[in-house]
Amino acid sequence: MKKIRVLIVEDHPFFRSGLAQWLNQQEGVTCCGEAGSVREARKVMAETPHDVILMDLRLGDGEGLELITEVIREHPQIRIIALSQFDEDTYAHRSLKAGARGYLMKSEATEAVLTAIETVLRGGIHLSPRMSVRLLQNIFPDPASRTLDLAKLTDRELQVFQLLGGGLSTIEIGKYLKLSPKTVETYREHLKDKLFLAHAPALLRAATLWVESGRLENEGPAEPGQKR
Repeated sequence: MKKIRVLIVEDHPFFRSGLAQWLNQQEGVTCCGEAGSVREARKVMAETPHDVILMDLRLGDGEGLELITEVIREHPQIRIIALSQFDEDTYAHRSLKAGARGYLMKSEATEAVLTAIETVLRGGIHLSPRMSVRLLQNIFPDPASRTLDLAKLTDRELQVFQLLGGGLSTIEIGKYLKLSPKTVETYREHLKDKLFLAHAPALLRAATLWVESGRLENEGPAEPGQKR
């Protein structure tokens, strides 16, 4: 029987090697190639036939989400499963929107990898049960909810939020994303509005906390007339 060919795109060598070794021990599956960066991934994908890609969302020389979009645009038959340590509440729906057919947290049991591969090859979508419910809530949101929810953000707004949490200034973010400082300021205003944060220091604290610990906290919405 022909084995399912799985390509691993993951920038952490130890995790990538361990996953490849584990896949090669499974019946009916083989790791056909590995890549640790966007550049390497493009080269391996062009040279190695594959059925499924396990794609890390954070690569040293680029973003996995952008690479997913690129791959699906050129090869829509390829099944991609996003593999990430990032909160699925924030990134699962973005991965599916980019073209992935599944989302796996790196903390999940290895058996989940096989389940995800089998699901996407049958034409299905693999998500955790909790995330399936969460996506329905995103499609049909509660208009009265004022919780701090990163799912409300666009991909660019999330990038700005993450870079803010990493300690970059408005000018530095603009240079990194190739945007003008004025455009970055506009994104900051959108972030405060969407996340119900009262002012710039509250936005910075929320972003820093999220980057450092993965937690989100809200000091409460801005009061009418309060300086933002």
